[in-house]
Amino acid sequence: MEAAHTDVTGGSGTPGPAPTPAAPADTTPAPAAPAGTPAPSGTPSPAATARLTVHSPDEMRDLGRTLARLLRPGDLVMLTGELGAGKTTLTRGLGEGLGVRGAVTSPTFVIARVHPSLTGGPALVHVDAYRLGGGLDEMEDLDLDVSLPDSVVVVEWGDGKVEELTDDRLHVVIDRVVGATDDDRREVTLTGVGARWQGVDLAAR
Repeated sequence: MEAAHTDVTGGSGTPGPAPTPAAPADTTPAPAAPAGTPAPSGTPSPAATARLTVHSPDEMRDLGRTLARLLRPGDLVMLTGELGAGKTTLTRGLGEGLGVRGAVTSPTFVIARVHPSLTGGPALVHVDAYRLGGGLDEMEDLDLDVSLPDSVVVVEWGDGKVEELTDDRLHVVIDRVVGATDDDRREVTLTGVGARWQGVDLAAR
């Protein structure tokens, strides 16, 4: 197996000025399942859901900044979407909202990148689980200079690998709008799973 690499963002660079906020994305609550409908066997029931239409990369980044206000130490955020869907753009907004150090880029070549907080809040641990064959259990071997329970962990390509880490997670699914390939619109489905997300309004702007 290829050796795992990690990176802790250093330097004194402060994140650049945030772009001018785009117009709020369209939000609609996801339809609830009929009363009495059981969750699939072994699958925790969603505690909160929302669906949004994002019209541009700027709006995706703005969504990340908005979601950052809901996050706290120990949170796990799973990002699902095809290549180029906007996962890293969303994470960049999360980093700006959390006030962490360093530019957020794809962690593909380092597997995990740590962005310490500049504001006394939680660090952002950005993980690309595509090559993490054993799931996030392998993160103990990555020698990260950070405490995961004190951090916000954002995982790209984590489907089927990290769900068993915790009963609580925020799952973000980003889908391209069907049609022209140059259409920047994305349909984003937010699902909060577990007691941590019970009663959280994911559609709040």
